[in-house]
Amino acid sequence: MSDTVVSLASSQAPDAAIRQDIRHDWTLAEIQAIHDMPLLDLVHRAGTVHRAHNDPADIQRAALLSIKTGGCPEDCAYCPQSAHHKGANLPRERLMPVDAVLKEAAAAKANGAHRFCMGAAWRKPKDGPEFDAVLEMVRGVRGLGMEACVTLGMLTQSQAQRLAEAGLTSYNHNLDTGPEFYGDIISTRTYDDRLQTLEHVRQAGIGVCCGGIVGMGERVRDRAEMLLVLANHAPHPESVPINALVAVEGTPLEDRPPIDPLDLVRMCATARIVMPKARVRLSAGRKSLTREAQILCFLAGANSIFYGERLLTTANNEADADAELLRDIGVPVPEVTLAAAE
Repeated sequence: MSDTVVSLASSQAPDAAIRQDIRHDWTLAEIQAIHDMPLLDLVHRAGTVHRAHNDPADIQRAALLSIKTGGCPEDCAYCPQSAHHKGANLPRERLMPVDAVLKEAAAAKANGAHRFCMGAAWRKPKDGPEFDAVLEMVRGVRGLGMEACVTLGMLTQSQAQRLAEAGLTSYNHNLDTGPEFYGDIISTRTYDDRLQTLEHVRQAGIGVCCGGIVGMGERVRDRAEMLLVLANHAPHPESVPINALVAVEGTPLEDRPPIDPLDLVRMCATARIVMPKARVRLSAGRKSLTREAQILCFLAGANSIFYGERLLTTANNEADADAELLRDIGVPVPEVTLAAAE
């Protein structure tokens, strides 16, 4: 930690940096100073900002479904869906039928999910029958009264516009990490490629869902750089997923040790302070957290979880355990009625 950061944290001088108005002019030094504050001070500050802009009892539940799995030409070091990582032994599956996807969405809604997210392992979608099917899925999810989010890889402006016309609520396209560390994780797509897709999404009037992953071997500086890019976008992303690496056998990062849960708390808190109104989504890796660690993330400003036993290809917390946790902290959740679509 630099002398500047120690001084800021110990003297609690970053009041100007942590003020509650919406800013798009953050500096890297400010964000690192916030991240490195004494933990109790950090959580308190983040909680104060959170309550000034959000209802702390409003914790959104989002369900996530892989609608097309495996065979992705990208080489993301963390991802078992990459065709480059043969050792992951993930079967390649074609795009799911529209009806099957909508049955899963209906089951998710019955179990208390507000948002239905669909992911396809593509570098970029091709115009044609498969993209048309995705548009139909989006229309169907919206017809159920749910928010709809998709992640399909890189988009053209015309594809983003068609998704907007179908009623898409949000498009997920994570930065994954800061620009300096990015090349250590991915070589098949540039940082600018990702930013261009985000611009297409924003221009189409779709909400932006964009965050990253911690625990891949990055420095705190890299985490802060990622938040800097997001926080200085105007407007801020509506949704910011904070993921912990799930080290999958057969991927280049299979031997990475688990991160300290307090690292997730710090990231949630820092994201909340610099992007006060965003949905900070406690995402992948949550299964390894205790109930107490999850509650600490909520106190630090996280206000969304993925709800259901599976994310795209990795295990998630069981829905009944999540429902019990949320009820225990005072968030009303309906009784689980459907474990999966039938």
